[in-house]
Amino acid sequence: MVSESAHVVIVGSGMGGATLAWGLARRGVSALVLERGRPLPRERENWIPEAVFLDRRYKPEETWLDDDGKEFHPGVHYFVGGNTKVYGASLPRFRERDFEETVYPSGISPAWPFTYADLEPYYGQAEALYRVHGTTGEDPSEPWRSSPFPYGPLPHEPYIAETMARLSAEGLHPASTCMGVDLRPGGSCIRCQTCDGFPCRLGAKSDAETCALGPAVSGGSVRLLTGARISRIEVDRAGRVSRLVGDLGGEPLEVIGGAFVISAGAANSAALLLASRDDDHPTGLANSSGLVGRNYMVHNNTHIAAVDMRRPNDVVFQKTMAVNDWYHDLGDGYPGGSLQLIGKVQGSMMKSHATRVPRRMLDRIAHRSVEFVVMSEDLPSVHNRVTVDADGRIQVSWRRTNYDRHEALLATARRALRKAGYSAIFEQRFDISMNSHMCGTAVAGRSPSTSVVDGLCRTHDHENLFVVDSAFFPSSAAQNPALTIAAQALRVAEQTDWNAVG
Repeated sequence: MVSESAHVVIVGSGMGGATLAWGLARRGVSALVLERGRPLPRERENWIPEAVFLDRRYKPEETWLDDDGKEFHPGVHYFVGGNTKVYGASLPRFRERDFEETVYPSGISPAWPFTYADLEPYYGQAEALYRVHGTTGEDPSEPWRSSPFPYGPLPHEPYIAETMARLSAEGLHPASTCMGVDLRPGGSCIRCQTCDGFPCRLGAKSDAETCALGPAVSGGSVRLLTGARISRIEVDRAGRVSRLVGDLGGEPLEVIGGAFVISAGAANSAALLLASRDDDHPTGLANSSGLVGRNYMVHNNTHIAAVDMRRPNDVVFQKTMAVNDWYHDLGDGYPGGSLQLIGKVQGSMMKSHATRVPRRMLDRIAHRSVEFVVMSEDLPSVHNRVTVDADGRIQVSWRRTNYDRHEALLATARRALRKAGYSAIFEQRFDISMNSHMCGTAVAGRSPSTSVVDGLCRTHDHENLFVVDSAFFPSSAAQNPALTIAAQALRVAEQTDWNAVG
């Protein structure tokens, strides 16, 4: 058996685990990061759409099960850096209201156990760490901030600038997107067409490996062990985690430590807690509330391609604009959500969804289309949950919630885009496999009876066990979650007494 040890042991190297490791390194706390995957290679295929989207070169072969027991391929990536290796690098802050209770016509978005003000200093730290480019004064929904963006906004290419002018003429306030790329003076970003959804061959995307884990490891107090898949968490009679067990390259692996942090992503973190059941914890670890795996959320998202046949779209780096006029109020007193540009979609990428449409036609559409994601809040529901079967296989039960708001936001976005000159709008609604914004499966709260972890992500049931990824989110808001995960990881690293825990 291979044996490893560290004062703090972190399972997962995505946005939560890697950022926490960086925060611990800054304090001189020794940590070991366990990652089931390997470093994603920088290779020619990184920037080939057919390899990434059609051949699924960087997706795992594993399948999960839906409510009916039907297999699907999840939208996860098992590499050092996790999903951030291929994410779109959109790094906005949640708004103040996102941390408060919001009552919708069809449900409630609950309050968080801490406020925006509690997290705000760490948002600033995370923006500096992840090289966020942005500006203030454009977005009517933007929250207050105590520090400026570390870098100015990305410039808009002419096609996007003209689209923004058309939307502004309607009374809207298109704003610069908060982006994490290395476009600093002398930086490595070349503003290529293969950023959103692609790995970066140049290391110019602000992913968790490049910005956080790499520097943490180079400092000497943090180690990284790849190919380490943890299958079980074991606790002693006092309820403290005593060790992790798993596999390392075909050999049994055990890891001991003082404190243990699960940062494997909302689904896999919940699955590991559930799979670690024993005689004293028959429903899994940290699960006295019965909420581990429950309240699974993924955002209500729809990709739209808006086509103006009179205007060829020659943009290269498209993802520089968002419209948040309807974020807090869709015009009826209830929040709507966000309309965000995504990276420029090519015909070969459309083929992964529009399988029956000839490639030549898709190329023609892509030459004249601009693409957005329409994002609204998914509400927590005890039905929507992650479970594991006897073999440890993940099953996801998910029904859309708050979808009336999403339909209303979609209709509003369509009207605005048609007024801006887009005569045809094509939609791709996200299904259960398009789960890149998973959250909520180990919800944070003040009471052990209604939550899994406290406001600093420590489990109520086990004093030396933490969950630091989007699993702790009490609600999903309607913004990309990555920066909030990073900010909370920095807050946990700084405000936890790791000597006392371990």
